[in-house]
Amino acid sequence: MTRFLRLVGRDLRLALRQGSDATIAVMFFVLCVVLFPFGVGPEPNILARIAAGVIWVAALLASLLSLERLFQTDYEDGSLELLSLTALPLEAVVLAKTLAHWLVTGVPLIAAAPLLAVLLNMDAAGFGVLVLTLAIGTPILSLIGAIGAALTLGARRGGVLLSLLILPLYIPVLIFGAGAIDAAINNLTPRPHLLLLAGIFAAALPLAPWAGAAALRQAVE
Repeated sequence: MTRFLRLVGRDLRLALRQGSDATIAVMFFVLCVVLFPFGVGPEPNILARIAAGVIWVAALLASLLSLERLFQTDYEDGSLELLSLTALPLEAVVLAKTLAHWLVTGVPLIAAAPLLAVLLNMDAAGFGVLVLTLAIGTPILSLIGAIGAALTLGARRGGVLLSLLILPLYIPVLIFGAGAIDAAINNLTPRPHLLLLAGIFAAALPLAPWAGAAALRQAVE
């Protein structure tokens, strides 16, 4: 556990020292949402109707921005080979780097989402569910993204390939996340959507590090 936390701290220090990943993700998230009122018009009812889907799509795309570099830097400077030789299992390495990625990109998105929901005239009944779905869903995006980042490690045009690989896997998260918010706004229970979202997280938590570690072993070899 100590080695795991040290690795998380190392990645956080590197990310905060550069400061680009979190800033770019939040700026893209904000700009993507802000553009929708210009495209569909300022009608409050229309904006309120599409608010949940717009915020979730923007969060999904924003999480993609830094995934390509999740393992790339360690792969290029040889750190990944050293990490694979340490006593810390490679699955734990993947989980630690995924946790650091979520703390740097996912948490700022969760913090910014309520402000953007106000901009889109979302009903107040959906605010709590919005934060809850993002709190459950953004770690799933990071976990699934880690698999894609490991599979495309060292590939040419890896960013494009990464998007093609994982975007289809993001669709269930998008459906259940936006569906829970719409249910809350329409005075229905969001519980089924939240349970399905939690089930995806429960499946991704053990499977994603295992699949990512298998892909990293192939890349290192």
